[in-house]
Parts: sequence; C-alpha cells; structure tokens
Amino acid sequence: MYGNDFGPAADAPRSDVMDAPLGRVDARDLESDFQAIIDAEGRIEPRDAMPDAYRKSLIRQIAQHAHSEIIGMQPEGNWISRAPSLRRKAILMAKVQDEAGHGLYLYAAAETLGAERADLLDMLHNGKQKYSSIFNYPTLTWADMGAIGWLVDGAAIVNQVPLCRCSYGPYARAMVRVCKEESFHQRQGFEILHSLSNGTPAQHAMAQDAVNRWWWPSLMMFGPPDAESPNTQQSMAWGIKRFSNDDLRQRFIDMTVPQSEALGLELPDSELRWNAERGHYDSGKIDFTELFEVIKGNGPCNAHRMQHRRRAHEDGAWVREAADAFAAKRRTTTDASPTAA
Repeated sequence: MYGNDFGPAADAPRSDVMDAPLGRVDARDLESDFQAIIDAEGRIEPRDAMPDAYRKSLIRQIAQHAHSEIIGMQPEGNWISRAPSLRRKAILMAKVQDEAGHGLYLYAAAETLGAERADLLDMLHNGKQKYSSIFNYPTLTWADMGAIGWLVDGAAIVNQVPLCRCSYGPYARAMVRVCKEESFHQRQGFEILHSLSNGTPAQHAMAQDAVNRWWWPSLMMFGPPDAESPNTQQSMAWGIKRFSNDDLRQRFIDMTVPQSEALGLELPDSELRWNAERGHYDSGKIDFTELFEVIKGNGPCNAHRMQHRRRAHEDGAWVREAADAFAAKRRTTTDASPTAA
C-alpha cells in the first residue's frame, strides 16, 4: 500500500535498485526502476522513487481536482435553501457534502506527495493554482441542479473513471470512491431533468434552457484540443491519464445523446448527428476562446467564487486554530503519561 519496496510480485519487472546500498543508487537507476513499474502497468506508491517532474505533475493535477470539488460546492449550495421539496433539499445537501468529502480525499492524496494542504489552499486563494472552469457559471434556476448533475457530473465520470487506473496508487484508490458517488450525482441530475421535462410546459422550457446553457461548458471540461494541450502527452506516457482530451470528449458525446432523447430534451448543436462510418456522433465546433477566457479569470462568476472561498477560509480560521491547540494538548498529555515510555 505504501511502497513497492515491500516486495514485487514474482513476475513483476524489477531492477536491482531496491537491493542496492543507498549510496550506490544513482538517478539513472531510480528512473529505470520507476519506468519498469510504469511499463508493467504497476502502481507508484508514496515511498517509491519517482521523477520530480512526475511528482510535480501529480500535485498540480490532484490539487486542481481537489480545489474543483471544494469550489464546486458553491453553485449547488446556493440552491439548498430554495429546493422545491424536503426530499430534493435532503438529496442536494447529501450531494454537496459528498463534494466536500471528495476534496478531503484528494488533498490527502496530494499530501502523500509531500505537498502541504495549507500551501495548496494558499496557491488557490492567490490564483497560482486553478480549479475547473465549469464552476464559474451561474446557476439561474432549479433546472440547473439537474443540468449540473446530468452533464457536469456525467462529464466528470467520463474523465475520472480512467483515473481509477492511474499509475499513482493513492490517487487511483481515492478515485474509486469518488466515482461511485459521482454516479449517484449523475443519476440525481438526470432524475431532476426527467421530472421537469415531463412536467408542465414551463418546467420543460426551464429544463431545456438549463441544458442549452450547460452543454458547451460541459464539453470544455475535457480541456483544450489534444493539439493544444501541453500536459496530455506526458501524463499519458506516465500512466496518469489513460485517454486524450478529445477521446474522452467523444465518449461523453456518444453517451449523452441517447440520454437526451430519453429525456425529451435537445442538445444545442445543429451539427450533432450519427456518423455510421466513424461509429461516433459528429458534433459542432467548440469555441475554446470562451474556455481560455474563463481560465484567465474572466468568466461570469470567477471573482464571486474566489471572494466567497477566501471569506470562508478566513471565517474558518478559529476552527483550524482550535484543532491545532487540541492536537498540541493531546501530545503534551500523551508525552507526560507514565505509560508513554
């Protein structure tokens, strides 16, 4: 669980690095051992040797994922007090609570790479680290809760299920539970839209409007086109990512079109049609200019999301201080205990 130094499987490729005296191991040996694990579809664990670039890439990706879970609580939390029924309110509260848990799993995974959670949050708050652009759009109606669940969480599932086979063990294991809970979130969103679509004409129109607004941002969640993605090739070589941005985007489109037909809602793309020769749906061109503008901080809700996040962090300072004081008191008590020795 913690490192491949506990011994490989009998048939696993292995260099002599693990058995060599520490002073005799050089960077080339460590790189060779790391690559042997990657090539064998094995898992890199926290105590394993790994290239610094691999570690930094993971910290960047995992931190952005964790930040996205935490920021992602805001647009849905905004509707808890306005949910149309007690049942809807309870479900939405559970979902937002899940997102908080996902953030904690992921920050913990980043910490196994030597990152400090406080440092990661500082970088989020000062703009040095990003979160998913999708959360910089407003939630205007209750139907947006359905569109987020169906489209945004649906896109997240397509993105994240392959991460269950990520080459870094703690990240892969965290994603198993995250994906199970995201599947519930996606079904919850689909059920909201199904109810609205089959309700009154006004409710159907509300659902269609939400889908119109969230479809294109959901497609942008997979990142820029492969030709313009600076990290994809290396991440795939390391086994962090399993599929390219464009491949994942196509999977999502192919999955979502039949679901939209079941909902009785139209996806806002006049060029969307089945291509029998390719075995996939063709779709219209995505305006990635919008994505890059949102990433730069020019989205509809960028400033509001970060203002709220910083304020929440500042308001919670007393909780962190109390937790630190309690932990220090427990250490003092334990050290002074006669049984401590």
